[in-house]
Amino acid sequence: MSAGSSEREYILTLSCPDTRGIVAGVANLLAEHGCNITESQQYGDSYSGRFFLRTQFTADASGPGAAEDALRGAFASLAGDFDMEWDLRPRDVRPRVLVMVSKFGHCLNDLLYRQRSGLLDVDIAAVVSNHPDLEFLARSYDLDFHHLPVGTRTKPEQEARLLELVDAYDVDLVVLARYMQILSEELCAKMSGRIINIHHSFLPSFKGARPYHQAHARGVKLIGATAHYVTADLDEGPIIEQEVSRVDHTSSPEQLTAIGRDLESLALARAVNWHAQRRVLLNGERTVVFR
Repeated sequence: MSAGSSEREYILTLSCPDTRGIVAGVANLLAEHGCNITESQQYGDSYSGRFFLRTQFTADASGPGAAEDALRGAFASLAGDFDMEWDLRPRDVRPRVLVMVSKFGHCLNDLLYRQRSGLLDVDIAAVVSNHPDLEFLARSYDLDFHHLPVGTRTKPEQEARLLELVDAYDVDLVVLARYMQILSEELCAKMSGRIINIHHSFLPSFKGARPYHQAHARGVKLIGATAHYVTADLDEGPIIEQEVSRVDHTSSPEQLTAIGRDLESLALARAVNWHAQRRVLLNGERTVVFR
């Protein structure tokens, strides 16, 4: 909201069975409440039969017809007519993020730099790690760092502590920035749609340890990284973004690793930013991304 102005910008996202009249219904409702649409994107998926929409609009926050509660009430009524799943958020409310990391700090460092530089529309609340190695990096950005070691026997206690931190920091999104531990099915279910992971290849290739050494051994010509939502199916969650680079026979495993880390950082940052801007909508096992 600009200084001296009573206008506030909102983001509406929705999905529903595809049918006639959805866009007209939304546009008419916003017009009736004195709102002005500043950006709108839509997609009808012929395979799933669902319709997806993301609309940004401004509303006079001081006017009774466009107050947030009135808008929510009106959209709730419209949603009932079209069987919509919908969300309405003020654009200036940034998601609070908890970043989890193990020993590789490139993605964490990139996210912290982008957030401090105003390039990432989130507020990073804290950093959690199963190793103490990157505490210095979190502290250099004046962030709380929580060392939560984990083993086979201690995983339930560690994840319970993690959920306590999610509540304590009022976290909207957890980002796995090369966190090298498998989350339990229970945690994945509790945080469904609220955890983003970065994977070091086009899924599901080169799973496990030393992926770039595996890629080198196979003589690959293209390497990449995949950012996706976390589900109980390991590395099989809905894909948000992928980034690639061509390589050749002259590339050593160390060079592939360096290139791959850049790709991982870029793909993860894009995915987190698009999620923060409410540009990612779930479509079954896939996503719709309004860029």
